[in-house]
Amino acid sequence: MKARTIASIALAVLATGVMHDAAARGNAEAGKRKAAQTCAACHGADGAKPSAPDQPILAGQYYDYLVKALSDYKSGKRNNAIMKGFAASLSRQDMEDLAAWFSTQKSALHFQR
Repeated sequence: MKARTIASIALAVLATGVMHDAAARGNAEAGKRKAAQTCAACHGADGAKPSAPDQPILAGQYYDYLVKALSDYKSGKRNNAIMKGFAASLSRQDMEDLAAWFSTQKSALHFQR
């Protein structure tokens, strides 16, 4: 039982550090504004309610995953005409801000406390 308690505390500390780290690398408020202009029509204002089943939930995704995905759309490593068009106009800071916003939003992707 003691080992289980220690493991639970360690996971909680790690999860808290990840959330703070994401916010430190990007500006979530700037990401929220950018998302309202660019992402909300397809993914929902907080990224949790896509308008079609083939559009992913962005809320609650990992910060690094979101930055990588946007970078890959911009470079052409990921192939989606709509996303390539949107990502083409994003700066690295825009990508980090969007990732900070979406990664801190609640969704059904994982358990939220």
